[in-house]
Amino acid sequence: MAAPTLSGRNDVALSTTARRARHRRTALGGPLQGWLYATPTALFVALLFIIPLLLVLQMSGSEWPLLRGNLGPNFPENFVKAVDHRLFWDSIRFTLVYTVITTVLLIGLGLGLALLVQESTAWKGFLRTAFLLPSALGLASASLLFYVLYSPIAGPFAELMESWGVTFLGTPSGALWSTVFLIVWRFAGFYMLLLLVGLQGIPEEIYEAARIDGGSRWQIFRDITVPLLRPTFALTTVMCVTGSLLAFDQFYILTKGGPDNSTMTVVQLIYNIAFQGQNNLGIAAALSVIVLLALVVINIVQLRAFRRPEEA
Repeated sequence: MAAPTLSGRNDVALSTTARRARHRRTALGGPLQGWLYATPTALFVALLFIIPLLLVLQMSGSEWPLLRGNLGPNFPENFVKAVDHRLFWDSIRFTLVYTVITTVLLIGLGLGLALLVQESTAWKGFLRTAFLLPSALGLASASLLFYVLYSPIAGPFAELMESWGVTFLGTPSGALWSTVFLIVWRFAGFYMLLLLVGLQGIPEEIYEAARIDGGSRWQIFRDITVPLLRPTFALTTVMCVTGSLLAFDQFYILTKGGPDNSTMTVVQLIYNIAFQGQNNLGIAAALSVIVLLALVVINIVQLRAFRRPEEA
């Protein structure tokens, strides 16, 4: 066998060098390429979350009138004034009551609708579309629609309301339940979809084994469906509680916090302090920080509550 020539050895060396250089470029390009892919999301988070959060933190510790800008430090006076506001505790109490009601109704109704449309029937597609259709409407648009429906002057039920002496938004309880009905109508289909995805993720073999063992429908639901839906319940509950605690659009459009400030939510109180009456961004920002901290604590408690026993 002939020995390799000098030119052949040079070609092999050049090929090896080229492969090593290409390998180094690939190794260096991997992290760089990953950072390039992540840059748009990082900029989005920085511009729409981190920078506004830092600005709110600065405002919360400063004297910051709406039309005069930053007048210097004012900590902790802003937080003291926020807590001492005459509507602070009433708004918290109402927001918590509204959150409990909407969460129970939305999760319960969403689960019931998901169980209904899970069955293979001729009406399955129609029912799914009908239940999900209100979710395509924006919350502000839905609130305006219901504002007209509830109107004692121009609404379709105006004559009936006048003859019966009924008002949807004229009393504290009426305003609360009218708004709850709007939210349930708007979001029940959305939570149905989330819970339906969770139901479809449960293997059918588990249900078949339970039926063979003689389990009733209630026992299967209690001992199989509910435990295996724990992650879905965690997601839907966190979303529902967070959305309810931050409720603003529906109450601002339907009730403006009335009658007699009985439907004033915490977020609406923040808006009123910042842009109506006091026009003080510092106190409003301090109240926003309090709400943010409360949300973090509430979400942590919820996630811990929905952990599996082996994860605790």
